[in-house]
Amino acid sequence: MIRITPDYSATLPYSLWTADQVKRAEPKLAAQAQVSLYQLMLLAGTNGFSLLRQRWPQAQHLLIICGGGNNGGDALVIAKLAIEAGMQVSLLVHGDVSKFPKEAAQAWQELPRQQLTQIESLSEAPKDIDVIVDGLLGAGLKGHVRDDAAQLINELNLWELPILALDIPSGLSADTGQPLGCALTCDATITFIGVKQGLLTAQAANYCGQLYYSSLGLDSVLGEFEPTDCKRSDYSKLHVLLPKRSRTAHKGMFGRVALFGGDLGTPGAIRMAAEASQRVGAGLVTVISQAENLSIILNSRPELMARGVSIDDEAIVQQFLKATSVHVLGPGLGQSDWSKWLFSQVVASDKLLVLDADGLNLLAKSSLERQNWVLTPHPGEASRLLDCSVADIENDRFGAVREIASKYQAVTLLKGAGSLVASPSGEVRVLNVGNPGMASGGMGDVLSGMIAGLLAQHLPMFEAVCLAVCIHGSAADRAAKDGERGMLASDLFAHIRVLVNPEN
Repeated sequence: MIRITPDYSATLPYSLWTADQVKRAEPKLAAQAQVSLYQLMLLAGTNGFSLLRQRWPQAQHLLIICGGGNNGGDALVIAKLAIEAGMQVSLLVHGDVSKFPKEAAQAWQELPRQQLTQIESLSEAPKDIDVIVDGLLGAGLKGHVRDDAAQLINELNLWELPILALDIPSGLSADTGQPLGCALTCDATITFIGVKQGLLTAQAANYCGQLYYSSLGLDSVLGEFEPTDCKRSDYSKLHVLLPKRSRTAHKGMFGRVALFGGDLGTPGAIRMAAEASQRVGAGLVTVISQAENLSIILNSRPELMARGVSIDDEAIVQQFLKATSVHVLGPGLGQSDWSKWLFSQVVASDKLLVLDADGLNLLAKSSLERQNWVLTPHPGEASRLLDCSVADIENDRFGAVREIASKYQAVTLLKGAGSLVASPSGEVRVLNVGNPGMASGGMGDVLSGMIAGLLAQHLPMFEAVCLAVCIHGSAADRAAKDGERGMLASDLFAHIRVLVNPEN
């Protein structure tokens, strides 16, 4: 028998689930725990109410928005608890009470309705509301929000009051993190039993506010009924891949990285990628670029090596390909004849390869097949790799990253808010790190260089990509202490160096 205890925390577990997985597992979990689904509803409501009191201890008047599903039942439990605590409650029921599912109907029957104010529309709401509880639409929502619910959501979004969402903000897809037409902008969300994968990627951060998790005591066995290959990861879990170095270490032990790119006029991208490889600890780093770029590349970072090449210099390129262990192709590459020539030379090698930027755009135009590589598209580049729209990518980021990884047999990083990393076999990691200050040129170039630098130190490919993303985002979060706006990619370097030395 599983012991069911109240709980909630801002610390999230690592396993992630789809809404259907949690829905299928819930009755089995309840049966194994020897509790009813209604008892789970009572516990969810109890935890939601405890969080509300902790977040807004001065609140005296709640507006409870109750939909027609069990998500609304959770809200009704909170309404009952609030009344018992001496709070005022205004209740707006959006749906037909006679069609409530069994558990929500029981919550409705046990609600002391004579002690609350039931309203038919938001225009009837009292003026002294302190907090709104969102139990309108749950995680099971698939299609677009219906017009009547959308009108209610849009009206609530205009109110300047704190909102607590139960399980998921109404209108947000639990599987993709995209609003289904519209979604409620909340200050906090408490999700139950299993963390839904969509809460950590795409547009979710705009709607969830602070995310909390309540397992209802069932998380330890959820995976027995619904195995998942989707997990989140973070720096605290991955930094063990960076052991303290031997006191007799030398540069030959930590790999040789060659970076190919930087067409005429674009030396900055390849320069930053190269320093990023150095900053994560690669032993030797060489840039192969247009000859005209070399003075800029070397002027500010003399520790780098660099060589200028033209289309006639195939032998020189081959020399560097053979002498180095990891390659980066794409930062500042362009799509000129020189770019296409360099692309064809590098991708033909069987060495570890990180492909980024215009390397990905050239890949989308080719029929290349190979293994032993990492692809790092943003949504625009991903759309070209899959010959679809950016909206298609964003509407199913999990499906998109898995499809690219399978199609190209590559560990694939789909960048963006809540970056995703997928293996060719379909395993996915969600890296929910970073901040809006990263929306500036050069951030992706730094990340590609970091991945290569970690690969050069013999980290497994999938884990190296995940760790690079975590360090990259964590470094940006540290840099953001001086403000997000105006952050430059090069501002991350000092913080990257600290993060790759976790023993300090």
